[in-house]
Amino acid sequence: MVAITAAKGKIGVLIEDHYDPTEFEMFNEYFPQQGYEVEYVTHLWGNPSVTYWANPEDGVIKNQVKVTVEVNSVKPSDYKAVLFIGAYAMDRSRYQEHVTKGQANQAPAVNFLRAALRTKGLKIGTICHSLWLFCADPSLIKGRKVTCAHNIICDVENAGGEVVYDEKKKQVRDRDRWRSHLGLASQGHQGVHGDDRSGDREGLVAARGIRRVAGSMRQLGMTAVGLTDHSSRK
Repeated sequence: MVAITAAKGKIGVLIEDHYDPTEFEMFNEYFPQQGYEVEYVTHLWGNPSVTYWANPEDGVIKNQVKVTVEVNSVKPSDYKAVLFIGAYAMDRSRYQEHVTKGQANQAPAVNFLRAALRTKGLKIGTICHSLWLFCADPSLIKGRKVTCAHNIICDVENAGGEVVYDEKKKQVRDRDRWRSHLGLASQGHQGVHGDDRSGDREGLVAARGIRRVAGSMRQLGMTAVGLTDHSSRK
């Protein structure tokens, strides 16, 4: 069930089909507890609503969500923070109906991301595979220090992102992931970021990753969501 309206403002979550079910559940649990409404946003393709299904785990689809908010009709400044959900949702979100040689990706979700990165003081968070959306336009990720799921490292680096590694464990670095030098709060999961328990079931590892996100938010003590302010690129 999607979270109800809360007093401190809204957290916008960009979503599409084949989203990560554990992230979905924990966003809906954590943010309302902190006083924020969770609002799911997508491109509706002219429909009044679209229903998306989670990525299956062990052959089971755990949840679904009905989205009624058109990404073209909202502004990033409507939110205290925006998050980009993981699994395959952001790959699907970067689809553009018409392409032109030499023109940057014009998918509605990518245009929303561009606007978000220009919005002063907005908190932005990524997790798992969601940097795929940034890779749709390399200018959005070039030079940013980030972490991500292991299997998209090549995509992120080819787009110009600087993946932070933990050289001792030969893994994408987990520590300090919320103190990105260039202001993008990024998070990997599924046993790939300094977590040696990679043999665990994917959903359980994902849940630990989200709990780390929540813990980092509390430790930072920010009045909004606790994600890094990305608005000034150094």
